[in-house]
Amino acid sequence: MPHPKATSPRGLSLRDVVGALGGGLLRVAVEAPGPEVDDITLAEPRAGVFGQTGDLLLGVGIESPEAAIELIEEAQRVGSGGVVVRRTLARRRDVRGAAHRLGVPLVELADHASWAHVVWLLRGVLDRAATGAAARSDGPVHDDLFALADACAALVEAPVTIEDTQSRVLAYSSRQDVADPVRLSTIVGRKVPDAILTSLRGRGVFRRLARSSDPFFVPADGELRARLVIPVRAADEWLGSIWAVVDEPPPAETIRSLAQTASVVALHLLRLRSQTDLARRVAADRLRDLLSGSVAEAEVWLPEPPWRVVALGGDPDLDPESQLLAWESACRRLLWRQPLLALLDDVVMVLVRDPGWDESQESRAAPGTWDWLRAAVDELVQTRPEVRASAGSAVRHLPQLARSRQEALEVHRLALAGRLRERVVSVDDAWAEVTCERAVSGIRNARSAGPVGDLHAHDEEHGTAYAATVAAWLDHPGDPRTAATSLHVHPNTLRYRMQKLPEIVDLDLTDPVTRLATRLELRALGH
Repeated sequence: MPHPKATSPRGLSLRDVVGALGGGLLRVAVEAPGPEVDDITLAEPRAGVFGQTGDLLLGVGIESPEAAIELIEEAQRVGSGGVVVRRTLARRRDVRGAAHRLGVPLVELADHASWAHVVWLLRGVLDRAATGAAARSDGPVHDDLFALADACAALVEAPVTIEDTQSRVLAYSSRQDVADPVRLSTIVGRKVPDAILTSLRGRGVFRRLARSSDPFFVPADGELRARLVIPVRAADEWLGSIWAVVDEPPPAETIRSLAQTASVVALHLLRLRSQTDLARRVAADRLRDLLSGSVAEAEVWLPEPPWRVVALGGDPDLDPESQLLAWESACRRLLWRQPLLALLDDVVMVLVRDPGWDESQESRAAPGTWDWLRAAVDELVQTRPEVRASAGSAVRHLPQLARSRQEALEVHRLALAGRLRERVVSVDDAWAEVTCERAVSGIRNARSAGPVGDLHAHDEEHGTAYAATVAAWLDHPGDPRTAATSLHVHPNTLRYRMQKLPEIVDLDLTDPVTRLATRLELRALGH
């Protein structure tokens, strides 16, 4: 029987644990229902150590299929959250078959990955989940990266930056004495300038980074001074790079020392990614819960009210998850470091502040506000013309967020239907369209018998256009010329049809209530 745990820390699903470390190290080989993972255990078959319920069981010394199958059997007995073995073993048919048969989740570890590194990373992920720290700042990891950048700078006696695979600057050394304009703009903007990226890409620098772990020298080019580049990798995965501003290649011993430091940087980048990915999942889950009506403890992590819920649209060729990632990347690039984004019913939703006019202009335009989002969409639409933002009303109380969300979805649907021309629209701007759509939706769902339905049936039977004519006449009251133009007919044709109308149906268009009901039902019919 499994032993009960003394404490009950907050666990994570196995997929979240694996996802936090990235596909370069771990991958789920066999999925199966199981308890949440809240601890790790190094399996010791000879000593009978297989952990407890919810432990992720690590097969550190498991080298044969028979031993792997025995480990899976023991994991099933104690109720493990999953078993981790080397990729070569996890992909054997008999080992996978045992995991399927016994209902034990099986995870494969890259053959060349270090068990010690994986244990360290897993421990950090689970500790943060247990303490609720997943959504807190990743400052300590960044502090370590800055210290490593300084250590590299001391080795090479030159300024250093540490960057991720997207050329975003994660840390830089304090030494600035020979910094060139490119380095300074890189540090200030926290990203390598686009023109420099184009130059480096054309010279094959990123192709080499992605394929090799060997340091290499990049000669000067215009404003870009010469650099020594050290790829940062974990197993077969490229995580980032170290860039040192040097005029010529350093001695071989220095390069070897920098390469050794890169392995330590790799651990920190993995840890940083696991923190970021886990924080993203936690933030998305709690925002999804909040917008679905669960408001408990939301004041702890939400910004000050008032808030707006906004539905975000993007490239229709992307799946919802890809759209979410695209919006998250855009928000972070435009300086919103912790965007409140989530997928609800396959629509990307974001929660922003909507400061009142009593707050400063700086507060109203700060990242994560409604004014900031409108400006962001205006900027994004220059290169991504399909983006749009559809906002619900501003609210001050948590239970009202569900209403703001519903309004945002209503505006979003109207925008997708082509009923709204602007790329950024709030329910305040589109209230008339929203109100009509609410009424029309009810009519579509429960259409009643009446003269409008009879008129529509007459048009279908005789090939006439009386329904469209009445709609145009109502849309342009007292202006038959404009109404006729909208129908592409002569004004006399429109007048003739309106004169013939009483012969077809009994419709008193002098009555305001009848005019309103007629127009709504005509819209429900597509006019």
